Amino acid sequence: MEYVTLSNGVKMPILGYGVYQVSKEECERCVADALSVGYRSLDTAQSYFNEEQVGNAIVKSGVARKDIFLTTKVWIEHYGYEEARKSVLESMKKLQTDYLDLVLLHQPFADYYGAYRALEDLYDEGKLRAIGVSNFYPDRLVDIASFSRIKPMINQVETHPFNQQIEAKKWFDKYGVQIEAWAPFGEGRGGLFENPVLSEIAEKYRKTTAQIILRWHIQRGVVVIPKSTHKERMEQNFNVFDFSLSREDMDKIAALDKCKSSFFSHYDPAKVEWFVQMVEERKGKYKPIGGGEACN
Repeated sequence: MEYVTLSNGVKMPILGYGVYQVSKEECERCVADALSVGYRSLDTAQSYFNEEQVGNAIVKSGVARKDIFLTTKVWIEHYGYEEARKSVLESMKKLQTDYLDLVLLHQPFADYYGAYRALEDLYDEGKLRAIGVSNFYPDRLVDIASFSRIKPMINQVETHPFNQQIEAKKWFDKYGVQIEAWAPFGEGRGGLFENPVLSEIAEKYRKTTAQIILRWHIQRGVVVIPKSTHKERMEQNFNVFDFSLSREDMDKIAALDKCKSSFFSHYDPAKVEWFVQMVEERKGKYKPIGGGEACN
């Protein structure tokens, strides 16, 4: 395993296992499989509704808690200082742990400043080893990094060969914020797995296209958390440390950048309304205000 060192000195595996869109019914088994393969970084979120299953799998696995880097995320409806603090403590109960390695704010909406202050205090209290954000575009990242007491240590964003976040990463690096990919494969959108450039490189190294994509991320210093519900694919995704891509092949992949999201833009007001709708639905105050796709 390779590691990145966060701005506060905490080491984090560069490759982990994510449970976005893993159902409650499958989650415990999937996490158990991932741990048996060798994954030691796990990524969940309050909005995935599977924290309890992740916690059960960890406890039953026999792997020491200290050997696992555990991440969860605070959802928008829990923003604001008091609600965020309460929600993190509740997540810890569900995950059956008395500390978390990393907690992120999931989206840059509502009272994220109040929520972030709660993370800062929990960090000071030793309940969190690292704190950060997710889906914060460079302008929002610079804002919170500049006006918070503790700079975010991670920004988990959409990045993959079709949306490489080159300019955004420059800003993250400037502020000492580690970039992490929540969709390292872009969910295969736009025919990513069938892309002829990636397929040719995969054949050259006798690896899968997925392995080539993960290795490309890792050589760029991007933390990745691929998801699969199949143990054999978990094993393939984990087997990316026995080769390196040449500079020429890295450049070929760099040329695939379309410089735009494969999902949606947080700058789109209709999508912001969609996030509001999701929060209102959970509070029983649903009003039709637009549509949108599923979002990590």
